[in-house]
Amino acid sequence: MKLLTALLLSLAASASAQFEILDAHTTASLRGIDAVSPQIAWASGSNGTVLLTTDGGTTWKHCAIPPNGEKFDFRGVQAFDATTALVMASGKGPLSAVFRNKDACATWKLIFADPDADGFFDAIRAPQPDSFLVLADSVKGQLRVWDWSESVDGSGGEAELSYQMKGPAIEGEGSFAASNTVLQQVRTAQIDKKWKFAYRWTSQVAGHSFMHLVRDEQTSTCEPCVEEQIRVEMPLAGEKDSAGAFSFDFRDDLKGVAVGGEYTKPELTARTAAFTADGGLTWTLAATSPHGYRSAVVFDPHARLWIAVGPNGTDISRDDGKNWTPLKPAHGDTPDADQHWNAISLPFVVGSKGRIGKLHPEAPGK
Repeated sequence: MKLLTALLLSLAASASAQFEILDAHTTASLRGIDAVSPQIAWASGSNGTVLLTTDGGTTWKHCAIPPNGEKFDFRGVQAFDATTALVMASGKGPLSAVFRNKDACATWKLIFADPDADGFFDAIRAPQPDSFLVLADSVKGQLRVWDWSESVDGSGGEAELSYQMKGPAIEGEGSFAASNTVLQQVRTAQIDKKWKFAYRWTSQVAGHSFMHLVRDEQTSTCEPCVEEQIRVEMPLAGEKDSAGAFSFDFRDDLKGVAVGGEYTKPELTARTAAFTADGGLTWTLAATSPHGYRSAVVFDPHARLWIAVGPNGTDISRDDGKNWTPLKPAHGDTPDADQHWNAISLPFVVGSKGRIGKLHPEAPGK
């Protein structure tokens, strides 16, 4: 009877848990996570660390480190399946680079490094392994989004600055390389009958936070098509270089949420979240904010709510970012299960000191 009671208690505890803490046997600071499915995910972090799971996080394979990879801080990863992924390193000049793997993380190939000595990569978005966009900090007053495509014959690749994103910029303007969620490539987001957005990204400088939107005229005959860049000021915290918009996501063409704050003072709650209902053209501060700085946000389509993670906790919003409530550890969780997170790609979350967790999809909606 005692054994049966213990088993029932154990099952009840696990059923109520919000986060399942996993063990990847690493102490690296993890900032990149990309889940291809509930079973397959790639994670990345400091000291050239790249991890791969194909069994839902039960075990994590330690990928080979790229040549001289110990000096690279992999803050972004884009995965395609269990064998192919891109990782982006963030650092000054050549320490900002993109590597590609096609053999389940056995070998890596350097395919693009920042040609600017003062450059710094912030985020990567890749619809497929042979092309990607990389958002970088401004250099000499020029906003930079690199567009890389592999040659048709597979002999190599070329990168160019996308014309519509060259500027103007404010000197020193840049983005946060916190969770690889400050850049979106949007091919279907239509705001009205004439325009559709192609790209969105956030930046900050001199106490201001911005969202940039690049939109293309939706016609089949224009040569070239009209391109327009819109800079929208956001109401998120931005008094210091360490404050601003750290992450955003959209649930559909119009409704989106952005989070951030002051990462050196994660306990501050003022101006840590904002929402939009017009595709990012205007932003409104949340009426009730997350209870601290948040580095990543995502919409969960199954639970129909937003989830924001950060070093001092996790919050959810059920009304498209207007109000936030803490997602506290449940009965089966460790006391700090909601804390120490950097990035999220459902159902996985990653953080400092090799921390990896799995958010049970049904838990937040209960």
